Amino acid sequence: MTAASPNNPIDIAELLAFYASAGVDEPLEDTPVNRFAEARPKQTERAPAQAAPVRESRPPERHASQPSLGSGRVPERPAPPPGLDASHVPDAPARTMPATAAVPDEGQVLLARQLAASAATLDELRQHMAAFDGCNLKFTAKNLVFADGNPNADLMLVGEAPGRDEDLEGLPFVGRSGRLLDRMLSAIGLDRTSAYIANVIPWRPPGNRTPTPHETEICRPFIERQIELVNPKVLVNLGGPSAKTLLNTTEGILRLRGNWRVHTTASGIVIPAMPTLHPAYLLRTPAHKKLAWRDFLEVKAKLRELAIG
Repeated sequence: MTAASPNNPIDIAELLAFYASAGVDEPLEDTPVNRFAEARPKQTERAPAQAAPVRESRPPERHASQPSLGSGRVPERPAPPPGLDASHVPDAPARTMPATAAVPDEGQVLLARQLAASAATLDELRQHMAAFDGCNLKFTAKNLVFADGNPNADLMLVGEAPGRDEDLEGLPFVGRSGRLLDRMLSAIGLDRTSAYIANVIPWRPPGNRTPTPHETEICRPFIERQIELVNPKVLVNLGGPSAKTLLNTTEGILRLRGNWRVHTTASGIVIPAMPTLHPAYLLRTPAHKKLAWRDFLEVKAKLRELAIG
């Protein structure tokens, strides 16, 4: 893509549209920075800090009788000055290892399972999730996005993770994808008062990036318990990540969609599940809306069948 001209508003608009489609929705600094124009630090600026310790630790000039470092022998520790006992010679300072980023471990997954299992109601589950600090996504998100809709509904829909609009409002599917989902529900005679909506990940990943497998595993116990507490008659998996996580499969969403699967809760309840395309995908690929329409017709027929039965 060519760089936008500062004198051409059309180029600037196209560039901003490209950034928005790529998930860039928040500036990191007040002024733009050209990383390619930044000069590399000069060697002379770092030389004094590095040269001093080298001169202090450099051994005396090696005589011909001393072994060379290239001979494979390890140089002996220098003898202490006269009058100083060898036990008082301080050891060389230990090398400080660089700090590494903290990564959630298996203990956080276990804690999430314990908290989820201990929740007897949806309100308790929400409180446990709000107090849980084991997922790093919580510290970059603005709000916990728990759920929306009617928890007593026969239909539950589960997506992957909140986006920017959802993070700001603390509700799932309230942006462009949410408006499309509302129209899809309306097409089969439902709305948010007759459906319950949640996500596998309750916190927005920075920049709308894809959640890591570790982040998904940490959050999995919460959404599984949420489904168990709602106990819907039909579950709809919106998108591949939701289907793969809750249906324990590795198949792609285009192979999964349109085929009934089952989600089994921890207590052994079997819930019919329909994987379908995510509304965000449909916004990018409008030609596949007809596939989602067929899936929602299947959901409508299943709900009618279960209501009659």
